[in-house]
Amino acid sequence: MDLDFNKLGGLITAVIQDHQTGRVLMVGFMNEEAFRKTVETGYATFFSRSRNKLWLKGETSGHRLVVKEISTDCDRDALLVKVEALGPGVCHEGYQSCFFRRLDQGQWKESEPRAYDPAAVYGSNS
Repeated sequence: MDLDFNKLGGLITAVIQDHQTGRVLMVGFMNEEAFRKTVETGYATFFSRSRNKLWLKGETSGHRLVVKEISTDCDRDALLVKVEALGPGVCHEGYQSCFFRRLDQGQWKESEPRAYDPAAVYGSNS
């Protein structure tokens, strides 16, 4: 599974895409261990740069990402992971996708309604 984890200090970028609609749901990072766990379990696992540890997407919310297909780019330093999202949304702010803001006349504006209440899932400190 010859991937180049050296360019970003042991990490590779992982673009997460809905396998049916093609919508980009999120972008995360994987180290070798997160990639291996993703392949072994069939659920997207990432390396959290802020917490400096592995995290299984959905370990708190239950909104897991079932891996359907993994591709790499020509340099083997980025991944495209096509998934089936379990749950109403992927974004910790309550949206279907982390890409819910669009630039409109120089202002970032929410482009869709929330899919779920993040306070009910993560508690009031989310």
